[in-house]
Amino acid sequence: MKKVDEAEALGNWWKTSIIDMEPGRIEFRGHPIQDLIGTVTFPQMIWLMIRGDLPSLDEAALFEAALVAAVDHGPQAPSIAAARMAITCGLSINNAMGSAVNMLGDIHGGAGEQCAELFYDIDEKMSKGLELQEAVKLGIDGWNATHGKIVSGFGHRFHKPNDPRAPRIMALIREAASRNIVSGKFAEIAEAVQREIAARRGGRPIAMNIDGSTAAVFCELGFPPPLSRGLFCISRSVGILAHSWEQLNQGGRNKGPMPPNYLPKFEAD
Repeated sequence: MKKVDEAEALGNWWKTSIIDMEPGRIEFRGHPIQDLIGTVTFPQMIWLMIRGDLPSLDEAALFEAALVAAVDHGPQAPSIAAARMAITCGLSINNAMGSAVNMLGDIHGGAGEQCAELFYDIDEKMSKGLELQEAVKLGIDGWNATHGKIVSGFGHRFHKPNDPRAPRIMALIREAASRNIVSGKFAEIAEAVQREIAARRGGRPIAMNIDGSTAAVFCELGFPPPLSRGLFCISRSVGILAHSWEQLNQGGRNKGPMPPNYLPKFEAD
């Protein structure tokens, strides 16, 4: 039996290309930390850590715009409500943030990942020769067959018929595409999906929401779909932290999801 070198075995236990660290030295993806501090933006640092290279300033600006757009949506958002309730239960800020991030599932927080999957599926169909409209129709048909009638990234319970975040993000993608920073094809796909869904609703307009618009950005920048969810978590954590801190300063004890003079409706079996 081959003898295993103990030091090598320990080093391989959590083998990583992200960080190289030893006493007196820290490098991220080959960049000494002292060379990064004060020279790269936080969005650039996120990109570097995830992807291994540094984005251009233009790529980072578009990336940052998507992160800024998704930071918060108020206490009616389940994740924010969870953070505020956690604080009133006596949890610390980090515990409240963890509780909130754990609320970001397939429906609330995960729609960007699902939407990105749809956009990439449509793009693949186009790469095989289909025109945009036909690829979109087939993509939505496939989505509906697998996931049901609601297409992630489109529609909003508050913002009808427009989510104020999406048009601005789409405009930034088109501006970046005009300067060859991105291709612009995923913005076209996203807007074509929006039109097709509206047509299937008898012409009633439907909002492209924050998940759909940021998914278009992340696809334009080449991020795989699962990262759309992770990046949304990073972005929404800013709002979660702000609300946790605000609630901590406001005080309150054991605040539930509704005021105490309102009781849930009892429904007999």
